[in-house]
Amino acid sequence: MKEGDVAESKRPGGDAADDDLDGAVDTRSDSEAKESKSGPKKAKKDGRTNIFARFARFVREIVAELRKVIWPTRKELVTYTSVVVVFVAVMTAIVAGLDVGFARVMILVFGSSAGADVTPQ
Repeated sequence: MKEGDVAESKRPGGDAADDDLDGAVDTRSDSEAKESKSGPKKAKKDGRTNIFARFARFVREIVAELRKVIWPTRKELVTYTSVVVVFVAVMTAIVAGLDVGFARVMILVFGSSAGADVTPQ
């Protein structure tokens, strides 16, 4: 008996996981199973396809993804745009108000200008 065999025999529920795998069924097609055994198919010896073929595939994938997009209706688009514009206007007003408020507080604390109190000699 080896050291690894002892650890395996003391594992709690050690045989349960192995029993589950005994009845497993391979649901892959024959071509997928062959490809996984032999490795992925290569187009050329260096493993890269033609630049134009890759670009065409890229464009086809873009078109396929854009077909999955749920485009908003005109009413939804106008509503969403209005909400964004109003939100940005409100946030701009808040920031401008805080800026003016802090500027007035700084003038009250430090005076109207730093060099105005100094008289030339």
